[in-house]
Amino acid sequence: MFTVFDEAERRTWAGRAAAYERSFAGLCAHPVPALLDAAGVRPGARVLDAGTGTGTAARAANGRGAAVTAVDADPGMAARTAATCRGTDVCVAALPCLPFAAGRFDAVVGNFVLNHVGRPRAAVAELRRVTRPRGRIALTLWAAPAAPGQALVGRAMQAAGVTRPAHLPTLAPEDDFPRTEGGFARLLRDAGLTGVRCRTLAWEHRATPEEWWSGPAAGVASVGQVLTNRPPAVVSEVKRHYDALCAEFTGPDGVLVLPHAALLGSGRV
Repeated sequence: MFTVFDEAERRTWAGRAAAYERSFAGLCAHPVPALLDAAGVRPGARVLDAGTGTGTAARAANGRGAAVTAVDADPGMAARTAATCRGTDVCVAALPCLPFAAGRFDAVVGNFVLNHVGRPRAAVAELRRVTRPRGRIALTLWAAPAAPGQALVGRAMQAAGVTRPAHLPTLAPEDDFPRTEGGFARLLRDAGLTGVRCRTLAWEHRATPEEWWSGPAAGVASVGQVLTNRPPAVVSEVKRHYDALCAEFTGPDGVLVLPHAALLGSGRV
């Protein structure tokens, strides 16, 4: 069921919950209100937060009075969510294999979880399985090509001559799909969802240069894995280019204003 890509993702995120929470968690929190709206999360609804990370969507759904279950493939992420989301059932589980009966949930949300699974179509099919008839599923996904803010660290790495190692796995061609509104919508329809809607969310994320650098410097996400596996002299060279490129995004207060874009897709079972 799990692919080489899935196994690499487990290694990438192992032990990095705290670093993620200090760096990229604030960025990923932006779509959560729209995500919950698209899933129809309401008081009393049985909601699954798949790929909960450090629990941002789970806490927000709790705040709406829902009965929330949260899962994450990384034990550290699940532990962090359990510690901060009182009243939420939390367990370690990975798509496309969830330990729930068919039709258990009224609504399912997944905030960027599809970016981290090796078989996205199988993942959506599994989310459909655990959602009751007429229940709603809503998912976010980073758009491609990446918005300028998201590409900042990658540009610094490219300027320093750092490329993605050939041994790092990518999705198999038959499992990949266009990260566009149309491509995402087709993925959801192919999984059997009806009334599919997909739109682009665009926003500006604010962070200090040090905050934004701290995630990759701690090995967070694939860009962090590429960076931290380089010799210190190379990392310093990437940082030099990063500092120079930050000028494009620095506001009068010294804070970075980073344009980002994500896709929000939803449908009914």
